[in-house]
Amino acid sequence: MELKSIKIEKPESTNFILGQSHFIKTVEDIHEAIVQINPQMKFGLGFCESSGMALVRWTGNDDGLIAMAKKNALSLSCGHCFILFVENGYPINILNAIKALPEVCTIFCATANPVEVIVAETEQGRGILGIIDGERTKGIETDKDIVWRKDFLRKIGYKS
Repeated sequence: MELKSIKIEKPESTNFILGQSHFIKTVEDIHEAIVQINPQMKFGLGFCESSGMALVRWTGNDDGLIAMAKKNALSLSCGHCFILFVENGYPINILNAIKALPEVCTIFCATANPVEVIVAETEQGRGILGIIDGERTKGIETDKDIVWRKDFLRKIGYKS
């Protein structure tokens, strides 16, 4: 077995969701879930089929995000993983709907941070062991940091 670290290639501010499912139907179901919840959201999805033709299946409504999803999915090449890039919304807006899909097994991350995916490769194929999401923790928040966090959440509309 060989361990690899695969960096997700994307612009700094682009959000994405990385997960694993168990069925090719995932491609259409994620597409439908997004457009039902947020029709203005732009997205691109890549799904790594793990049997049959073993292709990267894809969908979306934005050519740039679709291209990014296909490229990153192929770099990962891990059975039944999916990667979804979004704009005009955030993962938090669609995450519960995606998690509720019957074929979705795991969500590894939903972030805009730099991410490395730790992959195991054997003769059979590849699988995701885990992810490294963002930077190493630098300390514990102070009272000043708590005020900043609370103000920030209200500024961006997630708390009132």
